[in-house]
Amino acid sequence: MKLEFKVEANQDDVILRNFLRECGLSTSLLRSVKYAGGYFKNGVCVHTNEVLHSGDIISFELPPSDENIKPEDIPLDIIYEDNHAMALNKPPFMAVHPTIGYPSSTLANAFCGEMKKRGNILPFRCIGRLDRNTSGLVLCAMNAYAAPLLEKSVSKEYIAIVKGRFAENFGTVDAPIGFEEGSFVKHCVRQDGKKSVTHYEVLAQSPQYSLLRLWLETGRTHQIRVHMAHIGHPLAGDDFYGGDTSEISRHALHCAKLTFENVENKSITEVSAPLPQDMKAVAAKYDLL
Repeated sequence: MKLEFKVEANQDDVILRNFLRECGLSTSLLRSVKYAGGYFKNGVCVHTNEVLHSGDIISFELPPSDENIKPEDIPLDIIYEDNHAMALNKPPFMAVHPTIGYPSSTLANAFCGEMKKRGNILPFRCIGRLDRNTSGLVLCAMNAYAAPLLEKSVSKEYIAIVKGRFAENFGTVDAPIGFEEGSFVKHCVRQDGKKSVTHYEVLAQSPQYSLLRLWLETGRTHQIRVHMAHIGHPLAGDDFYGGDTSEISRHALHCAKLTFENVENKSITEVSAPLPQDMKAVAAKYDLL
C-alpha cells in the first residue's frame, strides 16, 4: 500500500524524519520503510535527514508483513471498512487468534480468508482483543501505519447482563487486578495488582438480572468479569467467576460500540453491533430490553 503526505506551510524546513513522526509513523515502521523501499520527495528518493518545504509531497510503500495465518473460508461480519480500518462483529465461541487450544476457525483465519478472496493478502492486525466467549466488535488495522494511530484513539463500550439489582444507576469500580494465587489464568482483585477502573450504567433491571453499559479506563484481562464479580454482580453464564449458567452458556458480555479517529481525515468514527441472539433472549425473558 502506498501512502502520501503533503508538507503544510507551518511545517516548512522540517526534517523528513521528524515530519514522518508527526504523521504518526512509529520508530520501527520508519526503519522498516527505510530499508524496504525508501522515501520519496516529489517522486525522488531521499534520505530521512532531507529538509522539506511547504508543498512537498512525501510518498512511500508500506513493507509487506511476514505473518503466516492460514486463510479459511469462514463468514465474516464486516460492520465498517475504510482504507485503514475494519470493524468486525465477532460471534461468541470464536477465538480472535489461533492458539494451541484453538488452532483454526478463528477471527484471524476468517479475516485472512476474506483478504485472499479479494486477492489482497494482508496480515491480521487486531487492535485489542476479546475473550473467546465474548461477542461483539473487534477493530483491525489494515496496514502498519494505521495500527498505532487506531490503538491510541479507540474506545469501547460493552453491554453485559449481570446478577441482581443495583441501588444506583451509575457506578465505578476502582480495584486493582492480578492473578489469583496459584493460577496463571484466573484473576481477582488484590492489593498488589495492577490499577483497574471500570465504569457502568444500569440500563434496565429486574429482581434477577440487570442490563449494564460499561466502559473502561484500563484494559486488564477479564477486567469486567472480575470487577462485576467483586461487587457481587457476576455476569450471567460466567461460572468461572461465580455466574449462573442456567440462562446462557457463556458469559453475557458483548462489545457493542467502538469509537475511533479516522486515520485519513481525523473525524470521529462510531460503529455499533446489536446484541447477539443468546443475550437478547435472556434480556427479553427478564424484561431488560
